Amino acid sequence: MKFALILVSSPRKKLSTAHLAHVQSLLADLSVPETDIAPKWLGEHRAAEIILLDKLNTDQLVTLRAYTDSQEVDIFCVSNTNRAKPLLLADMDSTIVTDETLDNIAAKAGIGAAVAKITARAMNGEIDFIEALNERVAMLKGQNISLLTDVLKETKLSAGAEVLIRTMAKHGATCVLVSGGFTFFTEHIARKCGFAYNHGNTLDIKDGIIQGSVSPPILDKHAKVTFLKHYLNKLKVRAKETVAVGDGANDLELLQAVGTGVGYYPKPALEQALQHNIKYSDLTALLYIQGYTEAEFLK
Repeated sequence: MKFALILVSSPRKKLSTAHLAHVQSLLADLSVPETDIAPKWLGEHRAAEIILLDKLNTDQLVTLRAYTDSQEVDIFCVSNTNRAKPLLLADMDSTIVTDETLDNIAAKAGIGAAVAKITARAMNGEIDFIEALNERVAMLKGQNISLLTDVLKETKLSAGAEVLIRTMAKHGATCVLVSGGFTFFTEHIARKCGFAYNHGNTLDIKDGIIQGSVSPPILDKHAKVTFLKHYLNKLKVRAKETVAVGDGANDLELLQAVGTGVGYYPKPALEQALQHNIKYSDLTALLYIQGYTEAEFLK
């Protein structure tokens, strides 16, 4: 079996042949055998792959990352067989969109600092997700639904999000947005990006007023794996044929359950637990990991 070593640079810097040559030199020092296939540009001066005969172990990856981190280059090592996945599950807040939507709602309601502290603790795995959600939503009781509309207008997609989803969908993959956030947002974001399905929590609203509660069942960190199993069965695919992406501790169970689980600008607890993390590039890195070239991107 062959393995692909993928390098993806930060938008601020160009990936060069010198970078590739230095990585190849490090591979030689580590006694990692390459194939006779020359390194290939997946995106000129943006992403490239080197095909290996052996999979890198943790220590070897640490050695390579000491160099690539200094160059603002993300590095991944995956099987070169069946790289393009038929199923993707993605988190929404701080992954597909740039911010935490609940924090933004709270900011407009004038309680931003208090809610953001709870969010940070939940994303770092310091407190239970459902407890944190209920506590934050209760603080919004009595607010007008126009608050949600205003936040939605200001919500921005993360770099590469729409290209990622539309490219995978174009090539026949099913893309699912699964969030502990609210369906008010997941439905709009899913349509904008081209997700086939979306799931989130339903905020209780009556006569245009936020009631301060969430309708059961509440989607917690375990719900993402539940939806994974649902779509694996629905589509007749295997977990190892799935790619997933998220940023917080509540995504860990999902990311560890799939073949390719990737942290996106991950919180410390998540980064330490995962082999693959996007820290310098954008969400199109998930396409390069799957073997897509920039020429195949749907922009």
